[in-house]
Amino acid sequence: MKTIGLIGGMSWESTAEYYRILNERTRDRLGGLHSARCVVYSVDFAEIERLQVQGRWAEAGTVLAEAARSLEAAGADLLLICTNTMHKVADVVAAAVSVPLLHLADATADAVRASGLRRVGLLGTAFTMEQDFYRGRLEQAGLDVRIPERDGRALVHRVIYEELCVGVVRDDSRAAFQRVIKDLVAHGAEGVILGCTEIELLIGPQDSPVPIFPTARLHAEAAVADALSERSPSAARARSGPRRR
Repeated sequence: MKTIGLIGGMSWESTAEYYRILNERTRDRLGGLHSARCVVYSVDFAEIERLQVQGRWAEAGTVLAEAARSLEAAGADLLLICTNTMHKVADVVAAAVSVPLLHLADATADAVRASGLRRVGLLGTAFTMEQDFYRGRLEQAGLDVRIPERDGRALVHRVIYEELCVGVVRDDSRAAFQRVIKDLVAHGAEGVILGCTEIELLIGPQDSPVPIFPTARLHAEAAVADALSERSPSAARARSGPRRR
């Protein structure tokens, strides 16, 4: 099994989920006492969040690129950025190393397309929902991406940073997310991408009238497939960029 390098800590709550899923999926595939070969570089999310808010993405990219180089030096054969939002600097991270970076949006797009759906809602941080670095990549893969109205986006963003990233899971926030999801469905969404890895701590299949696509799980499963030398379309495209319609 190849060694998976995780750039984590953004937040550590979701990075812990990555670690769990990687090991569970490896055990499922190999059986017995098998677990995933992986190394983790966990950044201080307070520093990254400050750079996000201040729009200092180049500096944030430098931090993650250094993490990537450290993981490669530690023996990682492939890399994951364990957060949707920081894929804004994915190109910088990929350029810093010689091993492949498995792009989270590609793994997600593959899963949506495999399900036969095309029109999807996207929940995530305001950066992920409103900027083109993530939505654009999904659209280039052939998806029609819908995002919540302004109030819905603000609510989702607030809950992510003020609650989920610090381990707080509230029933009233779950109900609020359910209302946002129902509104997306009313506007044509056939499925919903949980485009922030922490959202999976709050929302499950039972909370949505349409299929959900949990990005942390999809990303981790794609990594295990690659690490076990199975064909991984996401890994193959990591260097060349997304497929064009």
